[in-house]
Parts: sequence; C-alpha cells; structure tokens
Amino acid sequence: MHFHPLVDHETGERYLPVTKRGEALLHDAFLNKGAAFSRDERRAFGLRGLLPDHIPSLDEQLVRVRTQMDAKATDLDRNIYLSGLMDRNEVLFYRFIMDNLEETVPIIYTPTVASTCKYWSRLYRAAHGLYITPRDRGRIVDLLLASNAERPPVIVVTDNERILGIGDQGAGGLGIPIGKLALYTAAAGICPARCLPISIDVGTNNAELLEDPLYLGYRETRLRGEAYDELIAEFVHAVKEVFPDALLQWEDFANITSFHNLEIYRRFLPSFNDDIQGTAAMVVSGLIGATRKIGGSLADHRIVIAGAGSAGYGIREQIAHAMADAGLDLDDARGRHYVLDSRGLVVDDRRNLTEVKRRLATPVIEIVDWETEAGLPSLAEVIREVKPTVLIGVSGTAGLFDEECIREMAAHTDVPIILPLSNPTANTEVTPKAALNWTDGRAIIATGSPFAPVEHEGIMHRIGQANNVFIFPGMGLGVLAVKAKEVTDRMFLAAAYALADQVGDDLIEQGQLYPNIDDVRAVSRAVAIAVGREAIEEGVADAVDDLEEVIDADMWEPEYLPYRLAGD
Repeated sequence: MHFHPLVDHETGERYLPVTKRGEALLHDAFLNKGAAFSRDERRAFGLRGLLPDHIPSLDEQLVRVRTQMDAKATDLDRNIYLSGLMDRNEVLFYRFIMDNLEETVPIIYTPTVASTCKYWSRLYRAAHGLYITPRDRGRIVDLLLASNAERPPVIVVTDNERILGIGDQGAGGLGIPIGKLALYTAAAGICPARCLPISIDVGTNNAELLEDPLYLGYRETRLRGEAYDELIAEFVHAVKEVFPDALLQWEDFANITSFHNLEIYRRFLPSFNDDIQGTAAMVVSGLIGATRKIGGSLADHRIVIAGAGSAGYGIREQIAHAMADAGLDLDDARGRHYVLDSRGLVVDDRRNLTEVKRRLATPVIEIVDWETEAGLPSLAEVIREVKPTVLIGVSGTAGLFDEECIREMAAHTDVPIILPLSNPTANTEVTPKAALNWTDGRAIIATGSPFAPVEHEGIMHRIGQANNVFIFPGMGLGVLAVKAKEVTDRMFLAAAYALADQVGDDLIEQGQLYPNIDDVRAVSRAVAIAVGREAIEEGVADAVDDLEEVIDADMWEPEYLPYRLAGD
C-alpha cells in the first residue's frame, strides 16, 4: 500500500495503486470510500452489487456524518460513533475532524477519552492497534511485522498505568495512543497508515477491572521489576529491528517507569515522553505569551509547581533552560522553582526521596526562616513565603488551588499567571471563573481541559487550553521529515518558541496564551520547521535542501484519490 499518490505522466492525474478487491477493500479503513467509489472503480475492484447505486461526494458524506453526530446525546456517544467511523473510513473521519476541530478534539481526546478508557472493555467493538502482553515474550518482532504499518511509522505506546488523572486502566489505556495518533494526523498530517497505537498490557492493579467479567485485558496484577524491564527492552529492540526509522512516543507511564524508559532508550531510538517534555514545552510557550502581556523577562518569574511527578519535573527543567536562554544562570533558574507533592514542599532533607524528587527538592536551608506550622510547608504557606508570579498545577487534585491560595498569590503580584493543567476537567486545580473572582479579574489563566470564555465585571476573558496537540504532532512531523536520530531537549524548546510565535497579540491581549484549535495545522507546520532546523543545527539530523518543502510533502490530506489496480 502506498500512502503517497503516484502521478500519471501522460494525464497528470494523481492516483493510488491498490491491490485489494471486493470486501477486503471495503474493510480497509485507509482505502475504503464507503459508497463514494466511482463506476470505474466499482467495476475494476469487484464492488458492483456491494454498494448502493448513488455515488455521493465527500461533501454529501460529511452531511450524513453531521446528521448522525447531532443525533447523539452525550460526548461519550459521539466518541463511540466517531471511533466507529475511524475504523470504517479514515478519509471521511479525518475530513470531518479537521473541518470541526474545536468541536471534535475534546471528543476524540481529552476530556472524553478518559471515559473511553475507563469503560474500554464494555464499549469494545472492533480491533484497533496492537496489544503486547507478557505472553508475547520472544515474539514481539512478529507482532510488529504483522501490523503492516507504513514506514517510517509514528508509534505511541502506553503501559496503561497512569491514564490522565484516572490512574491504572489496564488494557483500556489503548484509548490514549489511539486518540494521540488521531491528533498526529488531524493536526500535522501524519498519514494514518503510518500510525501505530500500542498497549503494553502487563496487567493491572485496578481491582475493579480484575473483578469485571467483561474485562478484556491481561488478567494479572502488574508485572514489576526485572521481568517488566526485560519486556520493555524486547519491545524497544523489536521496534528498532522492524522499524529502524520509527518515532516512538512514551505515553502515560507512571513516574516509576517513565523517566527510566526515557533515559535508557531516547538515544537508542528517536523517542520522547509527552507527559515530561511536551507538557513542559506547552508551559514555556504560555509563559512567553503571558510575559509579552505583562512585560519583563522570563528570568523575572518565581514559580510554584503543585505536582512532583513526570510533568512537574519536565516543566521545571524546561522553564529553567528557557530562563537560562533569557540570561539567568541555570542553577539560579532552578532555584526560582518550588515544587510540592501531596505531603507539601519537596525539600532535600526529606527521607526516602525518589531520584526525581531529589532533583526537584528545595534546599532545607532556604526555608529555615519561613514562618510555617510544624511539618512540611503547605501550598498556602509556600505561596505566602515565595510570593510567586506563576502557579502551575499538575497534581490531578481537583480544587487544590483554593480561595486562600489564590488570594494570597494575588496579594503579591499584579497579574497572577495561573495554570491549572490537570486532566480531565473534573481534576482541574481551580476553575477559571473562581480564579478570576478571587483575583478581581487580574489573573491570566490557561487550563489543561477546555473551558468557555469567562465574563468578569463586564470584561470577557478567553481561556487558552494548554493542549499538547500544539506540540507533539509538529514534533513528530519535524523529526520524521529530517530523519532525526534523537529527540533532544533543545528541540522541545525550539517547539515552545515556535508555538509562542503563533499566538497573535490580539489573543494575548484577551488573556489567551495559546492559539485557537482551528489553527493547529498551521501551528504544527511552524513547530515542525523549528524542530527540523534545531535537529540539523544540533547534528542529530542531516541537512535537507528545502526543509519547508520536505515538511509540506509529508503532510497528508484527507481526500478521495482515484484508485487503479496495482501494476496497471
């Protein structure tokens, strides 16, 4: 199968050579046109009698999709319908998604995908993606070969342990790679034939799933330790063998495995962790936009981060490096960050700190003069002592930024920058409406889940969504376009700077730190160009003659091309 069309040198017609016929063609989601096959195609591919007589245009089919979407009662119903459409006709699915991005992105990904994952086994309808379990030891190469993904693919893989803010979902975690890859295609034009979602199903510690008679996953408690590491190693080496030019995205692994896997394999195979690196790039871009509005430099900020996991670590590191780019010493930049976990401020004299928390810890000597109650400083106490300009939430704890915290912050900074980023919506640390009320309308706010604009005292505040869709699809497009051998941290900073450049002054003035989702295709192109240039400059990719031309050529469009029998 070819996802790049060929050109008839006599007529100039673009077409796809196709080998499948009859029912096999109708059941290939990438090639199926539904009833839109032409008369000639129906004759050539054995489709006569299998389809109704009328040949609708793509626009007619889109009207039918709209009619069926409007008949659905809930977003979960709409997600189920769109998932079925994806499994039947990818061109029609992606055309509808791209024409209705603001409506459909929250349905095919956050926040609705959380429910999809939670009820995966009960909603299961059709095979999609690849499941790898401990039963497959020694055979992972064969599983990958059987996937028939076009090369080089984008692979999004999860072990399902930390799905959004809802935790261990076992086999249901596959909904996340499927949703992420749908965004790779819709946002950056990565052809769906190159997209491979994978669940490494090593069991689950979710008792509710293990007790559910309908649960479809590997019915064991989670594999840990050496056996787990060996399975991951076999998987990565199998990817390298079968798809040596693949891009691998690690997704929703728990803190105990996410850093380990990334650090071991990021130079073996081009790979990244969106929770660690993509979220951080989003935050850096948002801070650049907020700083444009209020004036000054990134180096001026004092930052409190609630959440000491993978996202919190990645955010601290990328902001610190961006501050260093702005002229601050890197160690000084790290010292402007204060990170909390569920117990309170992470300080370096705490016992049994994980390696990640040790890196994030504030020196205890720095807080000896703080006026706090016994025990570790709480969020409210840290805010009072630090007087932050920026408050970031990646805790997964709904309502963590309460009125006391927000008012305390607002008492010490004219324009508080508040970023409650936890997903899904029910887990957000503070709603935009509450944050604006408690800051007398002075806060600049961006959220992880989508929120409608908020009116405060006659002024409408637009709430930008810090959606990683503005980063990872463009990252993937740029990496593949230049065949980068590694995904570096500087490439993510380049992506953050490029994203910030895509936010117009009109949006910044209204408090919106990120572009409109309808502009994501142009944003992804700009990010890909910046990433490709950075990869070449760092020496992890070879120079190309015309980077923009290469990137444009890699961006697939959902359209019906004429089919010809392969070999004709």
